[in-house]
Amino acid sequence: MRAALALVLLWHAAAATVVADFRKNGFVIVHSFATPEEVTAMKAAMKEKTDAYWAERSDPTVFRTDAGQEAAQARSRKFFESADRVEFFEEAEGAALIKAGHALHLGDDAFGRYATSQKVRTLLRDLGYERPVLPQSMYIFKQPSIGGEVSAHQDSTFLHTSPTPTCVGVWVALEDCTTANGCLWALPGSHGEPVSMRMLVDREEGGGPETGSIRFEGEYPDWLGDLSTKEKFVPLETKAGTAVLLHGENVHYLSLIHISEPT
Repeated sequence: MRAALALVLLWHAAAATVVADFRKNGFVIVHSFATPEEVTAMKAAMKEKTDAYWAERSDPTVFRTDAGQEAAQARSRKFFESADRVEFFEEAEGAALIKAGHALHLGDDAFGRYATSQKVRTLLRDLGYERPVLPQSMYIFKQPSIGGEVSAHQDSTFLHTSPTPTCVGVWVALEDCTTANGCLWALPGSHGEPVSMRMLVDREEGGGPETGSIRFEGEYPDWLGDLSTKEKFVPLETKAGTAVLLHGENVHYLSLIHISEPT
């Protein structure tokens, strides 16, 4: 009982630091958040899903995160239907996956169990969320020597709440991520500024929730593709199982992978 109490006290001490750093920088790293067993289970579950995708591949859909995103996703059937099921999206260069989403949390598997776990609930409670809602989840693939970086963006561009921004991303590394093989980069303190752009959905009259088109309201900010601004970003290198919390208005991006596949 004493050991359990000590563990609880240690977590609350750590939680205070996590919350303070999150509020100061707009992001925070939480080490050893997912267990090795959870990491292995999620990777295995995704392998099953990708094997099934390639076996039945049809209507391959490219996903973009750069300035061409609006045109690429504007009328993508898979993009809209992925709100409540899992769809796969490919790199522009060819037959390689860039992401799976956006409803992994709805599955009765390793992803669903993790997303609704008590540890996730406790983490969000410590951040001050009383009734958190999980609107989307995704699995990002970073293929060796294929594809580009996920451009600098703010998550609240896509998941916007008003009058108070409440979006928070819980990003979990399933492999070690470094500056050599591609990791997250974040701009400290950038969550103090409102979102520069908002993604809006125009529904087709008489259509269902899976139909419509998207458009972006606002202007592309200076930090999108600005190399001088990129010098202010810091790398968030992580071990497998590490979680990174991202404030919805924090500016961040996922860098390129620079290594080649083993021969």
